[in-house]
Amino acid sequence: MAITAAEVNKLRKQTGLGLMDCKNALVESDGDFEKAIDLLRKKGQKIAAKRGDNEASEGYVIAKTSPDGKSGINIVLNCETDFVAKNQNFVDFVNSIADLALAEKPATKEELGSLNLDGSSVADAIEAQMGKIGEKLEISDFALINAECVVAYNHPGNRTASIIGLSKTNPELGRDLAMQIAAMSPVALDENGVSEELKQRELEVGKELAINEGKPAEMAEKIAFGRLKKFMKERTLMNQDFIKENKTSVKQYIDKTDKGLSVSEFKLITLA
Repeated sequence: MAITAAEVNKLRKQTGLGLMDCKNALVESDGDFEKAIDLLRKKGQKIAAKRGDNEASEGYVIAKTSPDGKSGINIVLNCETDFVAKNQNFVDFVNSIADLALAEKPATKEELGSLNLDGSSVADAIEAQMGKIGEKLEISDFALINAECVVAYNHPGNRTASIIGLSKTNPELGRDLAMQIAAMSPVALDENGVSEELKQRELEVGKELAINEGKPAEMAEKIAFGRLKKFMKERTLMNQDFIKENKTSVKQYIDKTDKGLSVSEFKLITLA
């Protein structure tokens, strides 16, 4: 199929790689962006963290908790430029949506879009802001967590924010864990939370990398499982090294600090 310059440029923005690498990957994958990204990874290319639609790749991320500490929301309103993201009117608008979400507790961003904000739906209010600002705006990610104790962390600059739900009230430990999430970007609580699709994807990429490094097929498969094990340690919260105590996993630190406390879920939103 014919690959357009716009498609190549979009993949370049998503991956941070050169135009020719992106064009070749798109040609080989028949225009499938996810397959193209996997092809680039298998060739050992270092892919930038940013993925997804780059038309509105800037924005403002905010996490908040309720006064009783039992609910928390994490939301991002995307825009096209950093200039808009730092504008105080835009920041105030995002916070008004976040406060509404925390009060009404919608389960999804679609439900959030239908809530009433100053006489109109959130979706209509965003559309009105688009007309004023002249940029595309969208809520690309949203999460609500309810737990015995919910803690939020907003990294300076509001490009990264996290919320975490705990089984016991321990705000200090919760903040440490929320900071861990923001710093180390886990994809799941533990191995059980990693989808089979992601596991197979990592195995396939690991095997292809080993083969490209000259390893025989039977050895490449063992290497791939070793890389998957490393992935599980580095990208699942309970198995990560705790940032405040070297050589101690997050699970070990929790057991040592507050025996019996468990993490129910977490949500990380970050702009690359």
